Amino acid sequence: MTGHNPGMNVTGHTRRPASIRDVATAAGVSYQTVSRVINGHPSVKPSTRDRVLAAIDELGFRRNATALALASGRSRAVTVLTANTTHYGYASILQGVEEAARAASYAVGIGVLESAEEAAVAAQVQRAADAGGGLIVIAYDPAGVRALTSVPAELPVVGVVETPASPPGGDRPWVWTDDREAAYQVTRHLLSLGHETVHYVAIPSSTRRTSARTSGWRQALREAGAPEPRPVQGSWGPAGGHTAGRKLAKDPAVTAVLCGNDDLALGVLRALHEAGRAVPDEVSVAGFDDAPHSAYLTPSLTTVRLDFTGLGRAAFALLHGAVEESAQVAPHPVSVPELVVRETSGRPPR
Repeated sequence: MTGHNPGMNVTGHTRRPASIRDVATAAGVSYQTVSRVINGHPSVKPSTRDRVLAAIDELGFRRNATALALASGRSRAVTVLTANTTHYGYASILQGVEEAARAASYAVGIGVLESAEEAAVAAQVQRAADAGGGLIVIAYDPAGVRALTSVPAELPVVGVVETPASPPGGDRPWVWTDDREAAYQVTRHLLSLGHETVHYVAIPSSTRRTSARTSGWRQALREAGAPEPRPVQGSWGPAGGHTAGRKLAKDPAVTAVLCGNDDLALGVLRALHEAGRAVPDEVSVAGFDDAPHSAYLTPSLTTVRLDFTGLGRAAFALLHGAVEESAQVAPHPVSVPELVVRETSGRPPR
């Protein structure tokens, strides 16, 4: 039995490569829309972008990146510098960058920041600079913040950052999610159920200042005139949530807990279960990010949804504008947070 050659049609003739107009026809859009998707333009609706990307994959459409690089004199490549590739937010940002870069025929490399030490960060930044192209730095931790400030001035770079305390100047091409508003929304939700206050298990901040998530939580408490418990410092993963949860579970006055991400919430839920504290009958728990597992926990997790994949796409669009010397996208928060109410939040016990 002979194998089928995808480059041949049933008559044995070589099939011509798919064109941009073929992609437009398959996706049911104009070829100009396909061009905007390929070039990472942010004005395309997510549903339209998804149809175009699906048509690109199905038809095997590829622009000749080598020819384009030779013609323009530019390296069609981007390196993402990050201290983590597995946590939900980081991984989703990488996915968004990869999707947008692939559609624009850019190669994507990943430089892992294994240490926040100045020399180690400088070496990784230099390796990324030597690779050519532009940089996207995920600056959610000390290593990422240091890398973002270490990039040479002549190298195009975009930072994916925590919500800034105030809008940055135009010389700082940054993108971010509105963490402050997200934390404010979910804290207000828990307070509206009748809880006297909401305890908070915090993720590490990229700087020594109070994080935007902590600020949003605190703002909601102050507006409600609620007591402000001291935040419990967690880590990024379930183990940190479990440690914090064991401490909170011992206090019968704790009836509501907000966690800095859904992985921390997973650990808190386990600790409450071990302590015999029923959720949500005795303690309500809410997470942050709406990671895929959140909807399938028992009970399912109340959380707040942030579009990290869209954040990665927006970061690439901003970098693409700088590399191609086209109109740049202004620094901005990417999406409006969405409260997702599920089974772990309820009224406090009488």
